[in-house]
Amino acid sequence: MSRHVLVPIDRSEQSRNALDYALREYPDDRITVLHVIQFDRTSTYNDSGFPYTDEYVERVREKGREILDAARETAAERGVEVTVELARGRPARTITAYAEDNDLDHIVVGSHGRSGPSRVLLGSVAETVTRRSPVPVTTVR
Repeated sequence: MSRHVLVPIDRSEQSRNALDYALREYPDDRITVLHVIQFDRTSTYNDSGFPYTDEYVERVREKGREILDAARETAAERGVEVTVELARGRPARTITAYAEDNDLDHIVVGSHGRSGPSRVLLGSVAETVTRRSPVPVTTVR
């Protein structure tokens, strides 16, 4: 019986390691690669101090699509077909909601994508996903 495995990715080395792990350990299962873009529409400016213009939002979406295209290429090089999804929201919440809504069996997530003070203050996405996930989670360094 084939499993459905979710691999959330961002630009971090840890998420690339998670993808590598999933491709190696679950090559015959259904793998979905998810990239979450976050926009805080309660604010006029993003974390970098730039306004949320239509051009800015489209640039962020394009970078997300590039991350997913790179993941698809990595999988294809290893002979594994993956499905890619681009979602919008708070990463941990969006990942766990995706797991609840899409009949997943497992999540493979990088150990962290944040660094510095934001990781200490906000906690890592991987930690939150692990605590809230409705399915087993493998955390990869």
